[in-house]
This record gives sequence, C-alpha cells and structure tokens, in this order.
Amino acid sequence: METKTSTTKLQTIKSLVILFAVTAILSSCGSYKKVPYFQDLDRSQVTSEAITNMSSLTIQPEDQISISVTSLNQDAANVFTNNGNLAGTDSQNPVYGYTVDSKGEVTLPLLGAVKVSGKTSEELSKQLQQQLTSFLSKPNVSVKIVNFKVAVLGDVARPNIYRSSTDRLTITEALSLAGDLNITAKRDDITLVREIDGKRTYIPIDLTSKNLFQSPYFYMKSNDLLFVQPGKLKLATVDTGYRNASLIISALTLVAIAISLFTN
Repeated sequence: METKTSTTKLQTIKSLVILFAVTAILSSCGSYKKVPYFQDLDRSQVTSEAITNMSSLTIQPEDQISISVTSLNQDAANVFTNNGNLAGTDSQNPVYGYTVDSKGEVTLPLLGAVKVSGKTSEELSKQLQQQLTSFLSKPNVSVKIVNFKVAVLGDVARPNIYRSSTDRLTITEALSLAGDLNITAKRDDITLVREIDGKRTYIPIDLTSKNLFQSPYFYMKSNDLLFVQPGKLKLATVDTGYRNASLIISALTLVAIAISLFTN
C-alpha cells in the first residue's frame, strides 16, 4: 500500500513539473508561423513580376508645394522664391512653398490663382512651364510636395510621424523607418487609414502575403496612418516583472505541493 502511495505521489509530481514547463514555454514564446513576412513567396528561385500598381502622388488641399523657376531672365523668375512662404526648416537650404487652399488652388506671381489639386508634381511642372512662356524666356519649372508625411503607430520599435524627401514611399519603407514590427506584432492585422477628398478609409494590410506588393495601397499617400495591431502576448512581453513573478509563484507552489505530499 505504501509503495502504491509513493508511486502516486511521484506521478503527481511529474505531472506538476510537466505542467510548469509547459506554462513557462507558453509564457515566453508565441506561434512562429505567424512571424515571417511574405510567407507565400517562393524563396527557392528568382521570380519577377511587373509593377502595375504604382501611382504618382497627387497634390491635395492643405499641401505645401515648393516651386522653383529658372529662366534666361532669372531676375524675373526669382519672384516665385521671394513671394513664397518658408516651408523648410533648414536655414542653410531654405525651401519656399505655397499652401494649397481648400479650393485646391495656389496664388502665384504673374499667373494668379492656379488649380493644382489632383495633379502630380510632374504634371504641374509642365503646366506652369507652358503658362510662364508668356512672361519668361525659356522657363524651367520644378515642383515638389514638401510636407509629405506619414504616421506609424502601434506595435513597432519607433512609433512616430515620418517625413519623406521624395514623392514615393511604400508601406515597407514606412515600417522600416519605424524600426520594423516588434516580434509581438500581428503581421496579418495592420490597418492603413487614408484621408483623401474629404473621405476617410480604413484598409486592412497583411504582411504575411506577397500580394502586398501588388496592392493599390502599397504606395503611401501624404498623411496616411499605419497602425500595427499588437498580439495577445504583447502585455506579457512588456510586463516582464509580472511574467517572472507568475513563474516564481508557480515554482513555489510546485515545491509546496511536493513537500506536502512527502510529509503527509
């Protein structure tokens, strides 16, 4: 009878040890299958595909655009710089810009009110260059959106507002600026919030599929917001003290039960 009791106690202790080990493992790691990016990409060979989803950034109301004009009669062309608002923060290389009003227009020297919203920088450059031929000798116009910015929030290394010096910024580039997703982030549950033409749209993004590269939302627009949803293990990962305390309590409970079994 005593031998049977001892055997039962040992089996109980073994079960508790296994339970404790499983608890420790589950508290320290998640499911790896949800971690890798672009899981449906064939990595065994070189593949290629045509880029069909890239669209140029268009100017919107409240954008700040810089307009640089050169001409054979440069003194007349300088009126664009002298009348623009200072848009840049670099005192060594100031950028002068014009703010697009609610009607999608800017008021320019020589030309007056010009409709600019809905146009790309290249399209507006060609338009202004053609219009200025009546006033300047062989004008050359360069237009640039100077307030291009996106916000990246949620379970990333460095959530912040990021500015781009070019009109081209992809979702993967924006996430790279934010230091990439944390290991606890849900890669298949990212939300892109986009405001355009007075409408706000919420767009689901899945980083586990290579289809992202062909998505019409892969190329970001100014003022876009990316929110990375944290996984269920985020709280436990951040609250290290709580997790460690739970494991210590579990271990002490195990020891107490073992002592109780052998002393009774």
